[in-house]
Amino acid sequence: MSTLDSPDAGLKKDPDLRKELDATLRARTDLGADYDSALVDSFLERVEQRIDDAVDRRVRRHLAEQRMESARGTRRPKDADSWPERFGFAIVSLVLAIPLSAVGGGVAGTVGTVVTWVGIVGVNFAQAVRLHPELLGGRRERPDRRD
Repeated sequence: MSTLDSPDAGLKKDPDLRKELDATLRARTDLGADYDSALVDSFLERVEQRIDDAVDRRVRRHLAEQRMESARGTRRPKDADSWPERFGFAIVSLVLAIPLSAVGGGVAGTVGTVVTWVGIVGVNFAQAVRLHPELLGGRRERPDRRD
């Protein structure tokens, strides 16, 4: 709620809540000041229940959207799919390639170096396929292209 909204702007959006507040105020008038705290507690419990119900609906809707997305096989980009993450992965794999190449070459010579680099390329390829599964699908003709 912005500072320009009136304090009862939320009540205008929910007529049932407004009716409950009016009923609580009428009951206060009928019962007197001795029952103020009980009436306020009762009203706040109803407000809290409405908030809980609204949050539950939103959570259920969000979970349902996630299940539908998962069932369809679609995937939203995650924070880990960002460009700095991919760039960092490539840099780390190249930095680690230096000592791994030295160990592979020292232990098994040229074959060890080749095996090391095949592993490095394989890890980077697996990362690329994880981020872009269409890489394994081969080339596809674009419908807007004409030869």
